[in-house]
Amino acid sequence: MTSSNSLLHWPTGKIRTPTIRSGSISAGGDEPLLLIAGPCVIESEDILYRIAEELLNSIRGLPFRLVFKASYDKANRTSHDSFRGPGIGEGLRLLQQVRERFGVPITSDVHTPQEAEVAGRVLDVVQIPALLCRQNDLIAAAAKSGRLINIKKGQFLAPEDMLHRVRAAGTGEVIVTERGTCFGYHNLVNDFRALVIMRSLGLVTIFDATHSVQKPGAAGKCSGGEPSFVPALARAASAVGVDGFFFEVHPDPDRALCDGPNSLPLQALRPLLEDLAAIDGLLRNR
Repeated sequence: MTSSNSLLHWPTGKIRTPTIRSGSISAGGDEPLLLIAGPCVIESEDILYRIAEELLNSIRGLPFRLVFKASYDKANRTSHDSFRGPGIGEGLRLLQQVRERFGVPITSDVHTPQEAEVAGRVLDVVQIPALLCRQNDLIAAAAKSGRLINIKKGQFLAPEDMLHRVRAAGTGEVIVTERGTCFGYHNLVNDFRALVIMRSLGLVTIFDATHSVQKPGAAGKCSGGEPSFVPALARAASAVGVDGFFFEVHPDPDRALCDGPNSLPLQALRPLLEDLAAIDGLLRNR
């Protein structure tokens, strides 16, 4: 790891990470920003199509490459009786339809090695949830799929520890996602040093602005959130330097069946992406 003294002598521009390529997806290096976005959970076919179409409209003319995200099963919920989604079979079928209809790569969470094997035959990116990022067998199973792996950094994990999580994937192509750190009960904070540290280790790093404003378990049977802070955190991450962004979006967050309190309203995404592209462009040109 780079010493703390040497951090003072880093260039003022954007830290350059390795370029990762997997199928139609490329990230890091001089590649356009990766945008992983979609609803928290698959609610219906109609909502998936509506969100996918609006996401494509939101990135038109901007330096982003879209990966559509929606979970087919939210196994990690505050309450056992919360809505979880349609399940792996129906969920993967619906995600495949999104890819075929809109021509975008797709991603979803996996929770067991067996699930990673099944989902890995369909998904373009296999996502490891933050709460499961220390499950080495799960990461290894995801790597066997040959797909790009997105490991979300645990809310309890130091940024330099993500290097061990990436090594658990062996020779698989991996990106990592920062999503905030536990700070007492029902609260997350962002230490933007984590973005610098992970990228200095050569890790292609995504910033998850919506889960970063989540307040885990704070709404009783579900998590709360402070979505008004999403734009500020995303702009700050862009100024620090990242390889892409993760947003959960919904046309009506108040009616979302999962993570509505921290989701970004779909109509608010385009103006924010314009800001992020402009900030990133300044860093790239330094």
